[in-house]
Amino acid sequence: MTDAVFNAANLREDVDLEAKSALGQDGRGALPRDFFESYSAFANTNGGMIYLGVKELKGRSFDAHGIENPDPMLDDLWNQLNNPQKVSRNLLTPAMVQRFPAGTGRWVIEIEVPRATRHERPIFINGNPLKGTYKRHHSGDYLCRDDEVKRMLAEQTEDARDARLLTGYTFDDLDMDSFKAYRNRMAALKPDHPFNGAENLEFLRKLGGWRTDRQTGNAGLTLAGLLMFGKHEAIHEVVPNYFVDYRELPVGGAKTKWVDRLSPDGTWSGNLYDFYRMTIQRLFRDLKVPFRLEGGERDDDTPIHKALREALVNALVHADYSASISILVVKAPDYFGFRNPGNMRIPVTAAFEGGHSDCRNRSLQKMFSLIGLGEQAGSGIPRVIENWKSQHYRLPELWESEELEATLMKLRTVSLLPDGTLQDLRFFFGKSFDQLDENGRLALATAHIEGYVTNARLRQISRLHPRDITLLLKGLVDHRMLVPDGQGRATSYRLAGTAAVDLASAVDLESPPPRSEDLLPRSEDLPQRSEHLAPRSEHLEVRSEHLPSSSPQLPGGNPMEDPTLLRIADPVRSNKHCLPETTRETIRNLCCGKFFTLNQLAVLLNRSPDGIRQRFIKPMVDDDKILERRYPQQPNHEQQAYRTREP
Repeated sequence: MTDAVFNAANLREDVDLEAKSALGQDGRGALPRDFFESYSAFANTNGGMIYLGVKELKGRSFDAHGIENPDPMLDDLWNQLNNPQKVSRNLLTPAMVQRFPAGTGRWVIEIEVPRATRHERPIFINGNPLKGTYKRHHSGDYLCRDDEVKRMLAEQTEDARDARLLTGYTFDDLDMDSFKAYRNRMAALKPDHPFNGAENLEFLRKLGGWRTDRQTGNAGLTLAGLLMFGKHEAIHEVVPNYFVDYRELPVGGAKTKWVDRLSPDGTWSGNLYDFYRMTIQRLFRDLKVPFRLEGGERDDDTPIHKALREALVNALVHADYSASISILVVKAPDYFGFRNPGNMRIPVTAAFEGGHSDCRNRSLQKMFSLIGLGEQAGSGIPRVIENWKSQHYRLPELWESEELEATLMKLRTVSLLPDGTLQDLRFFFGKSFDQLDENGRLALATAHIEGYVTNARLRQISRLHPRDITLLLKGLVDHRMLVPDGQGRATSYRLAGTAAVDLASAVDLESPPPRSEDLLPRSEDLPQRSEHLAPRSEHLEVRSEHLPSSSPQLPGGNPMEDPTLLRIADPVRSNKHCLPETTRETIRNLCCGKFFTLNQLAVLLNRSPDGIRQRFIKPMVDDDKILERRYPQQPNHEQQAYRTREP
């Protein structure tokens, strides 16, 4: 119990929360009938807070009316929590249930529901896991499908999902070229390893790819052995949804187009070892390798190579191969993406910290580890982060998709605060942006580059406490620089004037979140006065080495404040249906003697950047030679701009 008076305005946006009136029929307080549905949903997802005696109003505001007599309700809560016929497991301790005075002798009850471990899930109600298991989706609770519950039960009981013995499967189901290639690599890497002298069957057994059931005497391949070295037909018999997919996207290309794709098509084995070997070569292709000597020999193994190897192996060994979506690896002009089926066995925050190892496929992990790929100490994600960070790129994004039941990682090849992004944000927000502190700029830059920003993402890339991040984001919303979407942990923030992000599709690497450079700010959504500032800088901290020492200024200040430029742009800006010839001539006149970025032209012309790029800029540069690039040797340069060629 605490003497602090409950203030509904302090309910945090950085946690999932559920507000329930809990007044009961007599108005004095009773446990809501749907309370344990929320309890189950929070426990099976990422945890959250339940408030009893609080009513949610329109606009995501709350009324803390309180409960007159909470003691009988709390007694009922503890009785039902400890009744296995009502709920499968009690995760709460007395410290997780607090009461706050709400004034006039009434009380608000705060209940913190933790995330259940995989050994505790599923948390279900009414004695039936198939009919009483819930999960959280945005701000609602939904009943899990049978296949979701069965996967939770399998995760609960099977420490290693790939150790399953496959009765009837033998060496004939292996692709021997893959198996021999693995043996050769291990022998070359570790010539003195005792496994090298073993016959094929014994070698596979030592790897964990062959097993004998001591109770029945049955012997055969394990799931790990088949996945790693098997023929695709045999793998597909055991794992019907198995599919591995690599896609390389072109510059400016649509998600359905690619310049290279690798998937099981009958021309190669389709197993994990060959997928790794063929995919890593494609990921490494075109990487810039600096000349460096190590022990008198050239060392071509850069931190980027190390990060990509670790990320790929991480996706393969943590995948849930019983799920219905594929392994997906994407190489795009400005990022590398990795998706594996199955949510993480540990929280994302624990994965970032390192030291927590709970691999879903431990035999696969061992097989990769024996050839120098990955380790078994829970250090995979931290190594990816450190290697990526050493190149001054944005820290990797790691998240779970409840919609897809998948884990995703994105490694962007852009810096934490790119000069081009800072230039665009100054263009959008004028002096207001320059008056922000470092963390305010970091939040806006993240929304600009990644399409949106969240409390969790800022926790990954800054040193701020979650509560300070909440205040920072709220300040940027109050000053009309960010717009919130969603509720609780699902709350995301986009740049003011940009379209809302569909997070259900944004989690798919094939459909990355729209970046703000592809969206047009509306002038009425932008702050007009310099006094629009984020929270004071003394509450915020970002390391100075992540900030550019200087940034290029826009040509002639803010173009939106230049009456000459606005007059030139007016024939297009004021007419949504002007002729293409008019738009071309207007662009030529605007760019005469000055470089303008695509975003600047889009704002001046009141048009979509993507439409301008495809219909006008590209042909005016490449075909008609009317415009020239600021960086002609780097068409995809983050600060690319265009100027009219001199006659």
